[in-house]
Amino acid sequence: MTSRGVKQDASVAQRMSVLDRWLPAWILVAMMVGLLLGRAVPGLGQALSSVQLDGISLPIAIGLLVMMYPVLAKVRYDRLDTVTSDRRLLGSSLVLNWVIGPALMFALAWLLLPDLPEYRTGLIIVGLARCIAMVIIWNDLACGDREAAAVLVALNSVFQVIAFAGLGWFYLSVLPGWLGLQQAGLDISMWQIAKSVLIFLGIPLLLGYLSRKIGEKRWGRAAYESSFLPRVGPWALYGLLFTIVVMFALQGDQIIERPLDVGRIAIPLLAYFTLMWGGGYLLGKVLGMTYERTTTLAFTAAGNNFELAIAVAIATFGITSGQALATVVGPLIEVPILVGLVYVSLALAKRFPHSADQSPDDATPRPSN
Repeated sequence: MTSRGVKQDASVAQRMSVLDRWLPAWILVAMMVGLLLGRAVPGLGQALSSVQLDGISLPIAIGLLVMMYPVLAKVRYDRLDTVTSDRRLLGSSLVLNWVIGPALMFALAWLLLPDLPEYRTGLIIVGLARCIAMVIIWNDLACGDREAAAVLVALNSVFQVIAFAGLGWFYLSVLPGWLGLQQAGLDISMWQIAKSVLIFLGIPLLLGYLSRKIGEKRWGRAAYESSFLPRVGPWALYGLLFTIVVMFALQGDQIIERPLDVGRIAIPLLAYFTLMWGGGYLLGKVLGMTYERTTTLAFTAAGNNFELAIAVAIATFGITSGQALATVVGPLIEVPILVGLVYVSLALAKRFPHSADQSPDDATPRPSN
């Protein structure tokens, strides 16, 4: 996952690590292991959730931090100004994430779950929580622009602190009232949202920046990228797989015992992730963006901040509520869908112009070594 410009030929598979080459299979195995552990070990879910960090199970929190650090250590922070000056990218991301995304989830939730108000409310909360964690992994696997991903994730985090509570009030109370629909409430403070951002984005971002700054000063950029990054790179996927195991272990009972409910919740989520990702790619194509930035735009639009959504649902409605279940099903659907879309992205690579340091033939999953 550290090299760009790897040709799509027979040698690619040989240069990729076993973990990268078989990532979809490992994710499927991680899901099954989590489900089996949740069912086979009595009290495991309760034990995993007994210690929490900002409303999230501590093992999941650790997995997320481990997952995000290596990718953020790869970002070339001295190139961020080229992203912040791209108004098309920043404007498009804001519209997709904070106008289209919440409105689309609201519409899908009401259209597909009109008889299930608790699940509907949970999905609307998911739509309001823009991604600041796993999108880093999906973007990197799809060979998106790392620097652009760092900027857009930071931008989303700022808007999340400012706009989440207000949008929650609008989509759960005001808009349903205007349309003559059932209303709901949301009790969430800006500080609670800020804590989630500081923990799950601030910590790995600071560590990644310090690693780059200190590493380049001590060894130089070439040695930092050729020696240090290949050593820490695989830990991003180790953290991802560990997080998936814990998530499925925590919710194994509910997933297995309530399959019809999970299926109902999954339908609008499938539509949401696909439409948001597709909308990002279509917009990037219309605006003439490079493959790298279009990919980043699409994945940052499709991903959601499940840490925040779960914490808000549990704090407002309780851990056994339907709202909490809906927010938990979110990442369980998001993970396999967005992994699949990584490969769709790579297949679309030749249809887009590429940045100067990568040609259309170079878009392929980055090896870990």
